Amino acid sequence: MILYILFAIFAGLLFHGIHRKVIARIQTRPGPPIWQEYLHVLKFMFKQTWIPKTASHVLYVAVIMAVIAIWSGALYVLVTGGSLLIIFGVYLLHKITEHGLGLSSGSPYGKFGAIRSVISAASEIPLIASIAVIYLVTGSLMISDIEAYQAQHGVLLVTALPLALAMYIIVLSKVPYSPFGIIEAKEIVSGNKTEHFGVWRAGLETGFALKTFVLLAVFVTLFLGAMPFWMLVICSLLVLLTMSFICALSPMLSPYDAVTIQIGVIVIVLIYAGFLVVTG
Repeated sequence: MILYILFAIFAGLLFHGIHRKVIARIQTRPGPPIWQEYLHVLKFMFKQTWIPKTASHVLYVAVIMAVIAIWSGALYVLVTGGSLLIIFGVYLLHKITEHGLGLSSGSPYGKFGAIRSVISAASEIPLIASIAVIYLVTGSLMISDIEAYQAQHGVLLVTALPLALAMYIIVLSKVPYSPFGIIEAKEIVSGNKTEHFGVWRAGLETGFALKTFVLLAVFVTLFLGAMPFWMLVICSLLVLLTMSFICALSPMLSPYDAVTIQIGVIVIVLIYAGFLVVTG
């Protein structure tokens, strides 16, 4: 399992680098090299590190460990074909770490990011609705059972497209430079990450790279079914590239617009669930 985690971190950092490069090229900029995220992590690891005077020392450090730990656990659940409910629980815990990350430093910019993380919790509702309807369709929330269902009945990307679109927006909201990325908008500097630097920032970037890889891999597994691990990595990258185009061409949404769109997603999922119930 350690090898899976190390590979997921390596792949996640590479994904972030490719994501930045594609966005830059679409916007007619040269952009950084695709290995730039590795350089960032190494740079932060060797920079001077301390904890701000205004910070809550325990929370300031613990939240970094928590991010890495919860997404490592999510990767284990995915690899072993465990319960989708645990993945949902990890997503909820990540919202808590986002909030704690912003509050822990005592910075006003971090606090604004923490407040916006509460607003962005609206994305949890379409996730709940999507998971509920996946159970309605497949009869199980075990990832292994969902893979078996798709092997027999066809991939959910085709047979349950509204669910795929809803989950796609959920994953899109968590990739860097997303139009839904209100927690780290430029008007609040780096949002909830503003006061984390040095080795602490290196740990955060590692945890967030792991998060990106796991979310993309979960999406591919849920809607394209079981596949060899190397193919899972390639499909995850292809999904990320579609998101890169959206991030490059879409402006940053306001917090209220982001919530409005996510409420619209909930409505679509509920209409689809009603259609399933009516048609049996």
